[in-house]
Amino acid sequence: MGQTGSGTDQDALTDGKPGAGLEVIVSQLRTMPGSPGVYRMLDGAGRALYVGKAKNLRKRVVAYTRLDQLPARLQRMVFLTASMEVITTHTEAEALLLESNLIKRLKPHYNILLRDDKSFPYILITGGHEWARIVKHRGARSLPGEYFGPFASAGAVNQALSILQRAFLLRSCTDGVFASRTRPCLLHQIKRCSAPCAGRIEPSAYAALVEEARAFLSARSSRIQQDLAARMEEASGRLEFEAAAVFRDRIRALSSLQARQDIDVPDFDDGDVLALHQAGGQACIQVFFFRGGHNCGNRAYFPAHVQDEEPGTVLAAFIGQFYDDKSPPHDILLSHSLPEADLIGEALSLKAARKGARVRLLVPRRGPRRNLVDNAMTNAREALGRRLAESGAQRKLLEATAEVFSLDGAPERIEVYDNSHVSGAHAVGAMIVAGAEGLLKSAYRTFAFKSADLRPGDDYAMMREVLTRRFRRALKEDPDRVSQWPDLVLIDGGRGHLGVALEVLDELGIDALKVVAVAKGPDRDAGHEQFHTADAPPFSLPANDPVLYFLQRLRDEAHRFAIGTHRARRSRAIGASPLDDISGIGARRKKALLHHFGSARAVAEAGLADLEAVEGISGGMAKKIYDRFHPGG
Repeated sequence: MGQTGSGTDQDALTDGKPGAGLEVIVSQLRTMPGSPGVYRMLDGAGRALYVGKAKNLRKRVVAYTRLDQLPARLQRMVFLTASMEVITTHTEAEALLLESNLIKRLKPHYNILLRDDKSFPYILITGGHEWARIVKHRGARSLPGEYFGPFASAGAVNQALSILQRAFLLRSCTDGVFASRTRPCLLHQIKRCSAPCAGRIEPSAYAALVEEARAFLSARSSRIQQDLAARMEEASGRLEFEAAAVFRDRIRALSSLQARQDIDVPDFDDGDVLALHQAGGQACIQVFFFRGGHNCGNRAYFPAHVQDEEPGTVLAAFIGQFYDDKSPPHDILLSHSLPEADLIGEALSLKAARKGARVRLLVPRRGPRRNLVDNAMTNAREALGRRLAESGAQRKLLEATAEVFSLDGAPERIEVYDNSHVSGAHAVGAMIVAGAEGLLKSAYRTFAFKSADLRPGDDYAMMREVLTRRFRRALKEDPDRVSQWPDLVLIDGGRGHLGVALEVLDELGIDALKVVAVAKGPDRDAGHEQFHTADAPPFSLPANDPVLYFLQRLRDEAHRFAIGTHRARRSRAIGASPLDDISGIGARRKKALLHHFGSARAVAEAGLADLEAVEGISGGMAKKIYDRFHPGG
């Protein structure tokens, strides 16, 4: 959904049943507890409109009954409220953590939302093995070992890893590869591994390298470099120039890593810097990461639903969702003061990795730390400026598209449909979505065909099933067309595909929805596309028309998405085995059978005694496998 304040919501306020949502809230107040907790306001379809927390639930929720004191945005929310749900907690800090988790998971329309919350990569020095390895890690930190980070991007962590391998010569291969090697690999030849797999280093010496790597990543880099410099001098004094050269190369590697840290602040080893800039009804929050005394990069975020919100309110909402699935550092430097800063600090302290650690939220006014915040503010301002420029160009394209297809206004949501298959096999339907902010990848959908009557390769039937399922669901979940409906539907195809789409919409009783079929030109080359609509003869656009390029990009993105999904399904099918259909045959038994017989076909042709000879295959399991391939035998 877009920014609140749409015409649809305003019409609902005047044309619906005023007070219905207010009555729901008043009725809930009769049994509302006065304890800390979280409340959810839900619409008629059960979707979350708003998630809030309170120290006293009853006192907080009663404020929604004073409609004249609420802004128009929250008045619309009250009107749309059909039910409420309440969860009590022991403390207000617990309520804040739960609120952040629910907002992130449910994405309510009337909350400030963190978008593009991808997981961050870490550097992991593994544990549980005599020869520790150093690797990039993303996802749940469930593997044994020590994690260092986060890093802002995969590129940043890859650069750091490359340098750390040159400096500390730690292995990066998997335990399976390590166990099977007898000779050094290429990484040893290019001086990025000490080759413990081939016995080229003693366990004690390797353990010392591991400890040095840990120390360097734990903000003790200067001590490590001083120690290496002393050892280089000692080796040189003993005329062991080859050994001295190794120490020299390691010092250079560490120096090159530190040279990448263009921001250096003493006494700020572990912390994040968050700076907010607002303009044009949008906001950008830049997050800089400092770990172990190193600058681990930065990332820009553009939270949704921030128009008319105060900077501190936006930052507070962002912090709760940002640290929902990650451990906060000791210090967080902010560009603006937060409402309820003490409560947020208490909640983050509950999540801190070190028990008893206190997370501090600081707004520095001067000195080196203020310089950090100012630098982040500059990055936030520049990133938002670029985004506004891009969205302005996108808005012009949407307005021009509206003019080409005689729409009432610039489309807020464009849906593009395509199918992909090879001679009808592994067919998949795909939908991509674009809007004022570009491609909305979180709204992409794929459709696995379910119709038993579908003939392989029947593009019309596939398109019929995709559109029927898409808009039947839209009618069920959002009959008032508040949020899930497109302003323009593009279909990769010609007049026949357009006819199928119009038939589907007519059968579902849907009108006033613009559908356009985009057909390749006579020679199926880009630039000569024909556009088919229900109310005009086919037409083409000039080859240099920006709208044509825009529509080509949308069609190509739909094709790319459909092809990618199709290939993934085909790859899974190719990798499938008849053994997968046998109950009790898991990955280990399947591997044992294939290793013993060489192929699934050989397993199918094997006798009962041969099957029983396989390690891990009992007599009963052998009989089950045999019966699977020899029914009635």
